[in-house]
Amino acid sequence: MIAASRVAAAPISWGVCEVPGWGHQLAAGRVLAEMRDLGVAATEFGPDGFLPSDPGERAALLGSYGLRPVGGFVPLVLHDPGRDPLPELSRALDSFGEPGATVVLAATTGLDGYDERPVLGPEHWSALLTNLGRATGHAADRGHRAVLHPHVGTVVETREEVGRVLDGSDAALCLDTGHLLIGGTDPLELARASAGRVAHVHLKDVDAALARRVQTGDIGYTAAVREGIYRPLGQGDIDITGIIDALEGVGYNGWYVLEQDMVLDAEPDPSAGPARDVRACLDFLAAA
Repeated sequence: MIAASRVAAAPISWGVCEVPGWGHQLAAGRVLAEMRDLGVAATEFGPDGFLPSDPGERAALLGSYGLRPVGGFVPLVLHDPGRDPLPELSRALDSFGEPGATVVLAATTGLDGYDERPVLGPEHWSALLTNLGRATGHAADRGHRAVLHPHVGTVVETREEVGRVLDGSDAALCLDTGHLLIGGTDPLELARASAGRVAHVHLKDVDAALARRVQTGDIGYTAAVREGIYRPLGQGDIDITGIIDALEGVGYNGWYVLEQDMVLDAEPDPSAGPARDVRACLDFLAAA
């Protein structure tokens, strides 16, 4: 069983997302209060604008809800040889505050959303791997640890692409169980084979039938999220317990962040809102 002090939440489980037009965006006060009431220990920051950009104000707000900061998701274009990602990364880190946060990098396409992506040529892969090293080094210089998050709709999505990052860099990974499965990587296999590269974990469960429809192009990623591709832990097709056992067995001691991405159409009633699914995830972990 994972200690409750190592389980964090993420605003995306409440539908709070950086993608324009993603859906109804809940106010931080409601999201943070529900996190507190659920008893989670900490949270990722969420997208720009969700929390104050001033690091002191941000820390004070989280502290008022009894939440520790974990770090945050930072989408960067890493594959463009003519684009330097470090100024954008530096601006993001300005709001992170005290050293020790996790910088969850996504190799974004530069397009809005996660429903289309380019095919990279050799020069783009060379730039991506070089810039990934520069970004992780810059974060370390600022006192934070950066991890690469394989993510649907970015340029590191598929099993082959994850392998190229593992083979071509020394970057640590965010093992996101759901995005890996949808992208074609068995997250349990990766946890067993490359546990030493895992420095951060996003726990999701997935409806495998919907995942196959995304893989074949029958349905777009955003539409699949709206249809419920992400399930509360234990209610989908991923061996969450096996993944946790594999990581804990080799000494992983980092965060497990609960992430059930969703799209909201309106302000939900508290009794039927996202907190219900997060509670189901917490109950699953407590019983595991």
